[in-house]
Amino acid sequence: MEAQYRNHDGDTSFSSLRVYLNSLSDTPSRFSRRAVSVSTSYDEMSRVRAVSGEQMRRTLRWYDLIGLGIGGMIGAGVFVTTGRASRLYAGPSIVVSYAIAGLCALLSAFCYTEFAVHLPVAGGAFSYIRITFGEFPAFITGANLIMDYVLSNAAVSRGFTAYLGSAFGISTSEWRFIVSGLPNGFNEIDPIAVIVVLAVTFVICYSTRESSKVNMVLTTLHIAFIVFVIVMGFSKGDVKNLTRPDNPENPSGFFPFGVSGVFNGAAMVYLSYIGYDAVSTMAEEVKDPVKDIPMGISGSVAIVIVLYCLMAISMSMLLPYDLIDAEAPYSAAFSKSEGWEWVTRVVGIGASFGILTSLIVAMLGQARYMCVIGRSRVVPIWFAKVHPKTSTPVNASAFLGIFTAVLALFTDLNVLLNLVSIGTLFVFYMVANAVIFRRYVTVGYTEPWPTLSFLCLFSITSILFTLVWQLAPSGPPKWFILGASTVTAIAIVQIFHCVVPQARIPEFWGVPLMPWTPCVSIFLNIFLLGSLDAPSYIRFGFFSGLVVLVYVFYSVHASYDAEGDGSLDFKDVESLERINRVLS
Repeated sequence: MEAQYRNHDGDTSFSSLRVYLNSLSDTPSRFSRRAVSVSTSYDEMSRVRAVSGEQMRRTLRWYDLIGLGIGGMIGAGVFVTTGRASRLYAGPSIVVSYAIAGLCALLSAFCYTEFAVHLPVAGGAFSYIRITFGEFPAFITGANLIMDYVLSNAAVSRGFTAYLGSAFGISTSEWRFIVSGLPNGFNEIDPIAVIVVLAVTFVICYSTRESSKVNMVLTTLHIAFIVFVIVMGFSKGDVKNLTRPDNPENPSGFFPFGVSGVFNGAAMVYLSYIGYDAVSTMAEEVKDPVKDIPMGISGSVAIVIVLYCLMAISMSMLLPYDLIDAEAPYSAAFSKSEGWEWVTRVVGIGASFGILTSLIVAMLGQARYMCVIGRSRVVPIWFAKVHPKTSTPVNASAFLGIFTAVLALFTDLNVLLNLVSIGTLFVFYMVANAVIFRRYVTVGYTEPWPTLSFLCLFSITSILFTLVWQLAPSGPPKWFILGASTVTAIAIVQIFHCVVPQARIPEFWGVPLMPWTPCVSIFLNIFLLGSLDAPSYIRFGFFSGLVVLVYVFYSVHASYDAEGDGSLDFKDVESLERINRVLS
């Protein structure tokens, strides 16, 4: 049997150029075999995990996960997105936008939690998609996640320079220098950002436990600054600003831009919640996954929702919405008030702490994603190795840290931010679909087509609703189509719920109200994807195309070879699934 996986006298696909070129001729058959090859929970927890050699130490508890979740979510983004969403879309009802976006994040967090409890490994969404839809969809998912992490971390590290400068009253231009000859957007060198990224890389390579302690200290300080800003806003603010604009000609009231403004604001501020998914990658290092993971992931999201809503109300009370600075709402609001300019520096210090915490969590997450992708052999196995002394994926951490530092050194913040977010929302959408598929389909026992048909129909209906919401002119026809789409979507879910029985019920923790909860998550993620601009979709298409090429020219052959030597042998799916049900 093994001979069928080998090329020319038992050589692997990359043993020589001649063998590799011959292997390319077998790409279609290898792709058909490997692309939808589904791993199992049993394999992910045993054989695949053993590829790393050393095991990651289980040192984290629920409070560590809450600290990591809060640190990952409350970064500098909230100090920017709040002002932009309030000024342009929602007005004082920005607090409702944050509540809606928080609900969306909490629903996605439930989906992550069910997978993380069932499969406590470091692969996060990559592993979840791999055991559900197969290797190729998982590779697309994991590659987009890593690129989004790297780009956002580079952008955030450059933002650290700006906020640190405002904290000390130093212009950012004094810490950066221009290199003539380089194109605009890539010619402003930021050595401070590089130092920050490399310092965080060193910390996460040294110890996960120590990284958690550093994050806990920084997160505590950051929350203290946020509470300070909230208190200052409430004490100095005016309730009348919640309903009255500065210019009487502008729309007034708590909902000046109507319901559409609230949802458009929610789409913008939702990015402030991104970060909790990194906590799921720490599952392999949690002492008691069944108890700690649900409290850690869902608890951190719930706390952040409360903090964000309080911050939104505080900002709305400080100034009428039409006077809010879209770029730096809190700093600008206090700087315009006589005797309160010093608060601007406090905001800069608080944002600096937030950047450091979000960097630590995100860089922990990106390294663990790369580690588990290396275990699957679709990237070189070198990335999967765990250092015997530190029990951390040092190779993956160092490689991605250096890559992030290089981008942060040259690339302008706006260039980076234009490339982020669509990939993350796409991953959340995939995980919500995957949790439904896993509940209703058992490979080898259950017919998958009813569930796949349901997921496709529901997604199409959600896409139709989103397109009409974004593109159709306001009027009775628009509201009729939106109402019809809503009724259709509800009917699709209800029929599926009544007709198709669940194939497995989680023993320890599961998403409540299945399939309604993940369906709402699917809809909200599609709706938020519809609010993104064209450059985001161009980035997603271009990068996904590159990922496909990498898979076709390297990954499919590497995983095919690994299957041949027994490392990725998932042929006996039924027996392994049976073992997995016993273990779970």
